[in-house]
Amino acid sequence: MAEGSTKVVLAALGGNLMIALTKFVASAMTGSAAMFSEAIHSIVDSGNQLLLLYGIRRARRPPTPQHPFGHGREVYFWSFVVAVLLFGIGAGLSIYDGWHALSHPEPVESPWVNFAVLGFAVLFEGFSWFVAFREFRRGQSGVGILSAVHRSKNPSVFVVLLEDTAALTGLLLAGIGLMLGEVTGDPIYDAYASIAIGVVLAIIAALLAYESKGLLIGESADRRVVEGIRRIVGEEARVKRPLDVLTMHMGPDDVLLNLSVEFQDSLNAREVEGAVCSLESRIRSQYPIIRRIFVEAESLRARRGRQGGDGAAPAAGLPAQGYSAQGHPAE
Repeated sequence: MAEGSTKVVLAALGGNLMIALTKFVASAMTGSAAMFSEAIHSIVDSGNQLLLLYGIRRARRPPTPQHPFGHGREVYFWSFVVAVLLFGIGAGLSIYDGWHALSHPEPVESPWVNFAVLGFAVLFEGFSWFVAFREFRRGQSGVGILSAVHRSKNPSVFVVLLEDTAALTGLLLAGIGLMLGEVTGDPIYDAYASIAIGVVLAIIAALLAYESKGLLIGESADRRVVEGIRRIVGEEARVKRPLDVLTMHMGPDDVLLNLSVEFQDSLNAREVEGAVCSLESRIRSQYPIIRRIFVEAESLRARRGRQGGDGAAPAAGLPAQGYSAQGHPAE
């Protein structure tokens, strides 16, 4: 797991804990529903970051007999848990508190306290957002934010980025609600701001859940990586053609590769082994995130025969089940 991920989460955790404390104090002093929603939001974010740190730590554990491919996907699981908590606690409590304030509106006292807290919160959240954004955009330049989130395989970074984006949006909504309430003298705008904050959190949580679910189920490597691997296989003189290039992320920086290739018919077992070793070396040197490589020798004619049921024989020199070689994990 990249150290940059831990740095991003720690920066967000420190900022949210400080912000949560000031928001709770301001909410108690003024009775603002929007400020209370923002305080709950910061507490939920802090808990989420603790869960992300826990997931990052567990993802670093080495492989075991029960988990031979390691524990890298644990960070995907805890990212999904974060999305569920953000929706259930953050969005749910904010909407409930705003709904309650609509039924029992109370004037906001000492609004200047809320505005001062919002100003400090924007500074802290803005710093955390900048750290997350800078780390997130490494290797993701040239594409939009949503497309980059979809392509990213490191949820510990994009979860913090989206949470901070929701936090900054929430602060803006809270400020608008407080300002409208102060100008009009009607505290109902503060309640509306609380509900709007909850809706924003629900949208962000749904997006996080969708992206984390895809990673948890298993996503392939970036299309450019897959195309690059196919090009490397095609350039190997002892290979007639690549048949399948199957990849799966076992963690943000851990990709499993399964290759099905058709070797030249004239090769013997030793020459096939040499071609496999050459392919593994070239692929790992160009794409270090490929940690494990499995290569299966198969003929296109035999595959078509199995699919068509015509009983065609496999290519000369290859057994019916194909010749397979397993790569070893990179150090």
